[in-house]
Amino acid sequence: MAAGRERWRHRFQAAEEAGRVRDADWSTLSGEPLEPVYGPPDGDRREGLDRIGWPGEYPFTRGLHATGYRGKPWTIRQFAGFGNAVQTNERYRSILAQGGHGLSVAFDMPTLMGRDSDDPLAVGEVGHCGVAVDSAADMDVLFEGIDLAHVTTSMTISGPAVPIFCMYLVAAERQGADIGVLDGTLQTDIFKEYIAQKEWLFPPEPHLRLIGDLMEFCTDRIPAYKPLSVSGYHIREAGATAAQELAYTLADGLAYVELGLSRGLDVNRFAPGLSFFFDAHIDFFEEIAKFRAARRIWARWMRDVFGATDPRAQWLRFHTQTAGVSLTAAQPDNNVVRTAVEALAAVLGGTNSLHTNALDEVLALPTDRTAQIALRTQQVLMEETGVCSVADPLGGSWYVEALTDRLEQQAEEVFDVIRDRARVAVPSGRHPIGEMTSGILQGIEDGYFTGEIADAAFRYSTALEAGRKHMVGVTTLTGGVGEPVEILRISADVEREQRTLLARRRADRDSAAVARGLAALTDVARSGANMIPAMLEAVRAEATLGEICGVLRELWGTYTEPARI
Repeated sequence: MAAGRERWRHRFQAAEEAGRVRDADWSTLSGEPLEPVYGPPDGDRREGLDRIGWPGEYPFTRGLHATGYRGKPWTIRQFAGFGNAVQTNERYRSILAQGGHGLSVAFDMPTLMGRDSDDPLAVGEVGHCGVAVDSAADMDVLFEGIDLAHVTTSMTISGPAVPIFCMYLVAAERQGADIGVLDGTLQTDIFKEYIAQKEWLFPPEPHLRLIGDLMEFCTDRIPAYKPLSVSGYHIREAGATAAQELAYTLADGLAYVELGLSRGLDVNRFAPGLSFFFDAHIDFFEEIAKFRAARRIWARWMRDVFGATDPRAQWLRFHTQTAGVSLTAAQPDNNVVRTAVEALAAVLGGTNSLHTNALDEVLALPTDRTAQIALRTQQVLMEETGVCSVADPLGGSWYVEALTDRLEQQAEEVFDVIRDRARVAVPSGRHPIGEMTSGILQGIEDGYFTGEIADAAFRYSTALEAGRKHMVGVTTLTGGVGEPVEILRISADVEREQRTLLARRRADRDSAAVARGLAALTDVARSGANMIPAMLEAVRAEATLGEICGVLRELWGTYTEPARI
């Protein structure tokens, strides 16, 4: 243990000398000084201490950096988007003005499904669950007055993620930014759509082709940008347990590593571009253990299975969102407490960035007032509670370490199940991309993932109804006082105005240039070459999202989930 403490001390001192430790009051509310990290006394030879380690060293159970949050606090990244680009731009400016550190874009359902706002399938949905984006011109308005070269931007979209990314790049170009310095995250994760969220456009293989193209492009051209945010959030929201969320998410991530390697990419170069997105649910200690186990599992697989030697390629960086599924329409003020507890679990688990849900999101998009409460929840945690003072303050807790070990074991058991499915899918063992990828694709087709999640959701629902689990204000303590919550309602005018705007933009653009761009994109898609440059050209000509996705649907077809009972 003395050697580990000394290694940590050297790293911390190096960070101090480099100016990477903030100058702040690192003491308790009563004025008692605090050490940056705590650990077992020298000479303690407890079994398993090497699996816990010290902050900033393999296996990163206790965090990626020796400094913890003394070096850099988590990024406050509030998820927002509604109505049209003008309205959402106003909300973004407000978030940044009130102390938000980065942006996270929520798109409406037509956009998430690769449809334009005037598509017949978009009727009644434009601007309702996020912002409508039809072309690069909308992206220009969305980020007007926001310097994309200096503000990190996350975009939560998977099916049409690549054309939306191209629109973001074009908006940055039009601002005069060097796209090579952009920093942010694109969700892109298509596996979780087939597993849980159901927002897909094409069969899995073409989606993986697009993701591989994006990984190549970002590795070569935009090294700081994270082209993939492997998402467990939607898996958990669908009813999965903590262990299932952990295992399915990391398995998806490992499959994307196989995809990168199948493209001939260097794991030490592309793996740092992978990030993760987890749910912070209401069981406080289980969530903390889940995050710690995730870092340890990922580091071990990256080093021992995929041969990553750069520590950054072994790091599991993750964003967290508090659990939307834990919010209740009954007694919605209770949701403020739930969100605060979940946010604290994410922080004590070492999250790199965080979104806190608003109390009314179970009913509608948040109002300005509830969005501010959600933002202030993070700021109170960061500024008042002392959680930034000590790295991994629960490290070494018998309870937390036992939970961490248990979740890790359960995840490894799920990996074995997925690899068994790979052997069924490809008996020869000659996997087109990799073993984990083959197992996941087989699990999607045979209903393994959806079945396991459905069973878990049923067990929890049964426990609630039987009174073994409780939800305050819903299954217990249902009496009380309260006032109706103000609801943010999206006017039908948003859809009418967006459709009118889209028609005007179509009339004003160079239609011949659009046609050439879409034709070139089709040719490249058929050729097998990287599609990003051709897609960028189509976007620069103001081809719409629906038009781009439409030509790819014609080429690749659509996907229908197999019927199951």
